[in-house]
Amino acid sequence: MAQTLSLFYVLGGTCGLVGVPGGDPDPARRWAIVALGSTAVVSGLALARWGAAAPRGFFHAPVAAATVLIAVAALMAPGEVTALVVGAIILFVGVDSFFFFALPGALAQLGLAVGLITAALLTRGDVPPTTALALDVVLVAIGVVTRRLVAEASRASTDGLTRLANRRGFDEALAELVRPGAVLSAALLDLDHFKQVNDTGGHAAGDEVLRQVARTWRRALPAGAVLARHGGDEFALLLPGWTGARALELVRRLRTLHPGIGMSCGVAQFRDRETAAQLMRRADQALYAAKAAGRGRAELAGGTRESVGG
Repeated sequence: MAQTLSLFYVLGGTCGLVGVPGGDPDPARRWAIVALGSTAVVSGLALARWGAAAPRGFFHAPVAAATVLIAVAALMAPGEVTALVVGAIILFVGVDSFFFFALPGALAQLGLAVGLITAALLTRGDVPPTTALALDVVLVAIGVVTRRLVAEASRASTDGLTRLANRRGFDEALAELVRPGAVLSAALLDLDHFKQVNDTGGHAAGDEVLRQVARTWRRALPAGAVLARHGGDEFALLLPGWTGARALELVRRLRTLHPGIGMSCGVAQFRDRETAAQLMRRADQALYAAKAAGRGRAELAGGTRESVGG
């Protein structure tokens, strides 16, 4: 999200700078708009540099700040055409809000954007109300279309049976979390002897076990954790901010939530400068070691083996 918002800030600020006519007779106004555009560009570069470490909720502030910057720039623009060009940058806010935020937050950002840009344009006195209304309609339409596209993309990243992330969704989350200096643990959790469930109870029974496990584990996991059905009876888990030792204890607790279902698990803690593939390869090797030791166990890559049933 940081990179996308950064790009919008930089592009929006650049549009504001380019849209300032050099022949504006009011130098104070001209330089004020230059200052606003420059602030947007610098803010975008700062987000690109440090924004990746921020939680998702943090980004409501820079999105709202962008709305304020655009409204002020539109209000100060030297002419009607320039005001509309600057005001149209508000469309970036609609895209960003509905792409990254849950619906309540996106609607709040949209309401703020519509209210401020409309007030700015109408306060000027030279922009017809119908023109301001047309911009509002386009902004709302952009939000609706973006939301629909996000919903379609989300379905492509969701497992239809468990409603967890699928392998694609897991890989996307992993790519966002793997960065230099990150504290992150990954785990692969495999249900032991799951084939016997399908053989004795049928695939419907097996599907119900997978749904039950998914529901229970999802409720027990901390905020920020990413749980995915990696394929078949294998689940994958990402724990941002967790060391390998803490992650190992967590998967042991998950096992106790289903005493009748065996589970083998491999855990790996992210090492600086390794790739996402290398992290998951070590988790997979730990899972293999746990199975080779007799199943019903969890192993921390580079650490000690423990029974997940203990």
